[in-house]
Amino acid sequence: MSASDDYDEIDDSSAPLIEHLAELRTRLIHSVIAFIIGMVICFTVWNPIFNFLTEPLCSAMAERGQEDCGLILIKLQEGFFVAISISLLGGLVLGFPFISYQLWRFVAPGLYKNEKGAFLPFLISSPVMFFLGAAFAFYVVTPLAFDFFLGFQQAGTLVGEGPDGENGIAAIAFQGSAQEYLSLTIKFIVAFGLCFQLPVLLTLMGKAGLVSSEGLGNVRKYAVVAILVLAALVTPPDVITQVILFVVVYGLYEISIFLVHRVETKREEKLRAEAYFDDEDEEDLDDLL
Repeated sequence: MSASDDYDEIDDSSAPLIEHLAELRTRLIHSVIAFIIGMVICFTVWNPIFNFLTEPLCSAMAERGQEDCGLILIKLQEGFFVAISISLLGGLVLGFPFISYQLWRFVAPGLYKNEKGAFLPFLISSPVMFFLGAAFAFYVVTPLAFDFFLGFQQAGTLVGEGPDGENGIAAIAFQGSAQEYLSLTIKFIVAFGLCFQLPVLLTLMGKAGLVSSEGLGNVRKYAVVAILVLAALVTPPDVITQVILFVVVYGLYEISIFLVHRVETKREEKLRAEAYFDDEDEEDLDDLL
C-alpha cells in the first residue's frame, strides 16, 4: 500500500468526524440563539416574573399581619442584576424545549430504532419531572421556609415601656435584599428540580444495565443516609422542611427501584420471546447452586 493510499484512508476516516463537529456547532449555535431570545423576552417582563416569585414571601408576611412585603436594594446596581438573574433563568426555561429538540436532532441519527424508542421518553420526562420538582419547591417548601425565617422577628418598644419600665426592647424586622431573596428562591427551585430527576436518571441507568433493582434495594440504608445529608444541605434548619424533602426524595428512590424492576422484567420478556433465555437452563443452574 502506497503512502498516497494511506493518506486517502486517513482523510476518509476524518471526514465523518468533521461532519459531526460541524453538526454539533450548528446545534449549539441554534441553542444559544434560542436561549438569548428567551432571555430577552424575560428581561422585558422581569417585573411581573419577580412579583410572581415573591408571592410566597408576601403570603407568609400577610399571615403574620405584615402587609408590606417590599424588598430593598442594598447596592446601586443590585436591581439590574436581579433583572439579569431572572432573565437567565427565564431564558433557560423558555429555550429548554428547543434546546432538547436540538439535542435530539444531533443524537438521533446515530441511534438504532430501539435506542430511539428508549431515549426519547427520557428526554421528554426529564423536563416534566424538573418542573414538578420546581412547582413543589415553590408552592410547598418555600412558604414553610419563609415562615420559619420570619419567626425570628420581634416587635420593639420605646424606652420606658420595657418590662422593667426603663429599657426598651430592640425590634427585629425583616428588610430583605431583593438579590438575596431571589438567590434563595432559585436555590430551592433548582435543588428540588434536580432531586426530581432521580427516577429518570436511575431508570435510564437501569436500561443501560449500569444499576439493578436488587442492587438499589441492597444499598437502601446508604441511600437513606445520603438523602438525610441532602435534606440538611438544601433546606433551612427547619425540621418540618427537612422531613418533607426526605420523604419526597426517598419516595422517588423507591419509585426508581420499581421502574428499574419493570425495565428488567421487560428486558427478560424480550429475551424469552427471542429464545435467548432458557427456563430449563435457569432451573438447572438453580439446582446446581
